[in-house]
Amino acid sequence: MSINSTLDPLRSELDRLDYLADEGLAMALFLAMRLSQPLLLEGPSGVGKSSAATALAAALRTPLIQLHCYEGSTADDALYRWNRPRQVLALRRAEATNDLPTDQAQDVSPAATPATSLDDLFTADFLIDGPLLRAVRHDDEVPAVLLIDDVDRSDARFEALLVEFLGQMSVTVPEIGTFGPKVPPIVIITCNGSRPLSNALKRGCHYHRMEHPSVERAVEIVRRRVGDAGLPLIEAATAFVFEVRTLDLDYPPGLAESIDWVAALTALGLVEFETNVARSTLGSIAKTPEDLEAIGSALDGLADSP
Repeated sequence: MSINSTLDPLRSELDRLDYLADEGLAMALFLAMRLSQPLLLEGPSGVGKSSAATALAAALRTPLIQLHCYEGSTADDALYRWNRPRQVLALRRAEATNDLPTDQAQDVSPAATPATSLDDLFTADFLIDGPLLRAVRHDDEVPAVLLIDDVDRSDARFEALLVEFLGQMSVTVPEIGTFGPKVPPIVIITCNGSRPLSNALKRGCHYHRMEHPSVERAVEIVRRRVGDAGLPLIEAATAFVFEVRTLDLDYPPGLAESIDWVAALTALGLVEFETNVARSTLGSIAKTPEDLEAIGSALDGLADSP
């Protein structure tokens, strides 16, 4: 049996959704599905890491559940929290109907349904699922796709929480019990490489590195994403982005910025690349004043070339 014959159905379905996965990425996604092992996608911004999870969920016709990591992410963001306003309302309603003992009535707190004791306030009715809890409570034969995005933006403590979750694939709510999945979610973790990840996280994942595609492949991806753009415009703009990534930039533009730029130029009615119009739209690919100046200089050089 050839590898291609195994991967072709998945690649074809992703291709139908206009997501072009090379053999390496297709293999990584396939193994994430078959082995129920988290997939760690690492690579520079804008190469399509998060889009891979979105496309996979669409291909499987299953929900995409997203946990966006950032500096200061907490367990409450990832796991669950209690609906405090509803709890307060429930207590006030119970107090109004004299359903609470006098020593509890002073705690007055909310809920949409009457509560007769404090224990009644810590039930599933008052639980707000975070992304991790939502993923394990997904009740379907087809697993949900759980995207843990930009894990390197969180701190080591939050990363340790994720390692524990991935090892157990369950969430415990002390007041209720432990929730486990009917089928384990397909977990895709993205990382831009802004800080080293722990060995514990890396050991538990299948790893795949995504790089910027070749100019030819990038042209095809942009063509699919900006369907009304002229091919000469796509080719010229994509090639220029490829060249400016060699400059010393704060935020080198990726594939996502190429798509945005071609969409902006097309919205202005361009069919072919025009440097004078392109200059006014460099905000699509330059994200700092210094980058804007450097990319503008590169564009001037392109205009001056024969």
